[in-house]
Amino acid sequence: MNPATPVIRMDCVGRRFGRHRALDGVDLTVHAGERVALLGASGAGKSTLLSLLNGSLMASEGVLEVFGQALADLSPNALRKLQCGIGTVSQRLDLIEQVRVLHNVTAGRLGTWSAPRALVSLVRSRADDDVHSALHSVGMAWSMHERTERLSGGERQRVAIARLLVQRPGLILADEPVSSLDPARAAETLELLRAPARDSTLIISLHQPELARQHCTRAVGLREGRLVFDVPVADLDTARLAALYTLR
Repeated sequence: MNPATPVIRMDCVGRRFGRHRALDGVDLTVHAGERVALLGASGAGKSTLLSLLNGSLMASEGVLEVFGQALADLSPNALRKLQCGIGTVSQRLDLIEQVRVLHNVTAGRLGTWSAPRALVSLVRSRADDDVHSALHSVGMAWSMHERTERLSGGERQRVAIARLLVQRPGLILADEPVSSLDPARAAETLELLRAPARDSTLIISLHQPELARQHCTRAVGLREGRLVFDVPVADLDTARLAALYTLR
């Protein structure tokens, strides 16, 4: 990808579910290295937007490009290859609870492996320097051979972030990863997410504007599927937040 090419370009992108329009005419451009907070009430379209960006949903209209490639034009194989460069952290975390932490962290590489190698890795993963380093970075070096189901919720989040570190994605998408956490734990988790994002682009949906100000460089507001504002976090003021959350 040309360094000048945006990581994300959305041109009048919409997504419908039957008669319901979850996103409506969204224009958004994001460049490499930006940390973007998606703000808006529940149902505003934040999760739908992230699902479009990682290719798990397709737009109903408009043009959506990731890493300079129009997702609608990609073959299934080409889409899977592109998705190897996208790391996603959801509220569910998408960890395999019944296996050891080592296997979950190693799963960050599955998209780049053949199917036979991926299957073998679920049984006989090896801890190389990258896995050791990733777990050490998130304070979980002790847990490598622990079964994931025995970990606390906060520890599972750290494992999911270690998986990102091993994957080394160019784009990180985080869907409300701190919504159920207390303020101290939320700030800690966002600091950990910023570690892989130093060399990547981060887009994260949040409900807490103060966390956006502390951890992001840019804020995008959505309401009822439409983009309401796109500003530097320094310009995230009371009037803009009221436009998102005030009842009509």
